[in-house]
Amino acid sequence: MNVRVGVGTDRHAFKKSGKTVLGGVVVSEEFGLEGHSDADVVCHALIDALLGAAGLGDIGEYFDQSERWRNASSLMMLRQIRDLVTQKGWSIVNVDVTIVCGALKLSPFREKMVETLADALQIPRENTNVKFKTANGLGFEVSEGVSAIAVCLLSRNPAS
Repeated sequence: MNVRVGVGTDRHAFKKSGKTVLGGVVVSEEFGLEGHSDADVVCHALIDALLGAAGLGDIGEYFDQSERWRNASSLMMLRQIRDLVTQKGWSIVNVDVTIVCGALKLSPFREKMVETLADALQIPRENTNVKFKTANGLGFEVSEGVSAIAVCLLSRNPAS
């Protein structure tokens, strides 16, 4: 079996207005994240993990800073990359994401994130994992923003 592992990361700072979207789920409407799109660090990290595993570059090669992508849904972007990866002959086996954020309690949103990401990636929920870290009082993620680290496993489709 031909398999590949990909790793992706992303981070965005908080801003005073808007909403915070993580894993395709609105987790706060009190403040948002700075970014050209909706700044969903989970989806961005997953996109880079998928692209890396498939040897297809990085997120900036597909979603530039043009008006076309301003305020775009990162979940929609993730679906586009899922389609690209599968068109290239890969199947997504599983994904695992760690979100680092000290400013928001995210555990109440875990199941919805897993459901949303699994549906977007068209993989079983049991092959989709989301976990959280608080940053333990250290660094950027304590109060300035959010980061995410994603890992994925791809397998080559037999007909490819």
